Amino acid sequence: MEHLPVEVIGNILSQLRGARDAVIASVTCKKWREAWRNHLHTLSFDSRDWPVYHELSTSRLEILITQTIFQTTALQHLAISMDEVDEFSAAPVMAWLMYTRDTLRQLHYHVKTTPIFNIIEKCGRQKLEVLALAYNSITGVEPSYQKFPCLKSLSLNHVSVSTLDLSLLLTTCPKLEKLALISPDIAMSDMEVSSSSLKDIYVEAISLDKFILEADTLEVMHLKDCTLELFEVVSKGALRVLRIDDVSVIHLDIGENMENLEVVDVCNFTIMWPKFYHMISKSSKLRKLRLWGVVFDDDDEVVDLETICMCFPRLSHLSLCYDLKDGILQHSLQGSSNLLNVVVLELGWSVVSEFFSEWMGKLLGRCPNLKKLIICGVVSEVKTHDECQTLANFTFSVVQLMRKYMHVEVQFEYE
Repeated sequence: MEHLPVEVIGNILSQLRGARDAVIASVTCKKWREAWRNHLHTLSFDSRDWPVYHELSTSRLEILITQTIFQTTALQHLAISMDEVDEFSAAPVMAWLMYTRDTLRQLHYHVKTTPIFNIIEKCGRQKLEVLALAYNSITGVEPSYQKFPCLKSLSLNHVSVSTLDLSLLLTTCPKLEKLALISPDIAMSDMEVSSSSLKDIYVEAISLDKFILEADTLEVMHLKDCTLELFEVVSKGALRVLRIDDVSVIHLDIGENMENLEVVDVCNFTIMWPKFYHMISKSSKLRKLRLWGVVFDDDDEVVDLETICMCFPRLSHLSLCYDLKDGILQHSLQGSSNLLNVVVLELGWSVVSEFFSEWMGKLLGRCPNLKKLIICGVVSEVKTHDECQTLANFTFSVVQLMRKYMHVEVQFEYE
């Protein structure tokens, strides 16, 4: 060990999960202490890593973090997340940011601060590549001098920011590729976001009348737990992954040019299937289609298996879970085309019915190269005799059916 270069020792200390572990390891010998001072590049203070954090007062925590940070000279990645702390004082936080501003490349700060101050004014902007803030505010963005030339990832969680400041902030990040907005505190009801470099956006727990996203190079989009009247995406057709989870939206427009879509994952969403299908129908590269817990806007609407076969020839993973009705069930299974490339089939129910086994059998017959079948269902705690009998009949029918498909792996997932 004594022959290890001091830079390598610095890398070893930086791989430790928590700051406490790194501090303990650094006292191994004089050489390790030198590595700690001059070559440590990562420090993480997380209340989940050490139970004693919960027993310390806020002022003691501030002193502990200050002493630890000020013993280093080359810190590149700083993460501070204290769930039990009500708020830190602004003075020590500003001292941490000012001390590390010349070397810091990643900053994760998830603690409330009082009095409120503008963190982006104090952190080192020239080298920063990742910025993740929670429970703070961003105000008075000045694009003329507050520039982030290297920032690639920005995450704002429960951050108070106006739509204007957010828009101005994005203009200061010419290399931004990833943006996450989680339950932001936004006073306005309309938001317009624009970035010429953005490739990945994640939006959670946001409620707006209008949300317009302009991103020519957008490849991944995930909306979760949102309430929107209008959501519109203006791009040049680079989108590869679309995920919509528990979203209420009256008007959804993700553009017409969807040729590059590879993954569509829609969960707990009221869907106008003809319109939604029209948006993705040209996605001949689609590999995964997941329609889970979807509710159709019209009772007569149905996911037409024949259409899926014809439009998505590369599809390899198909996941379906929605309310099955006799007439609609028969219509959805019309046609004779096969899903030749589907190797994983995932089927689910919210209420088990006699139609499920028939539906599953027909789908298995249309997937000649299937390797894995996943059956997902909801089982209530209290069941009547009839419900138990229905579940027993379903189990028996699955056993009978799978004797014909011995090469297929079967997996059950109940909740």
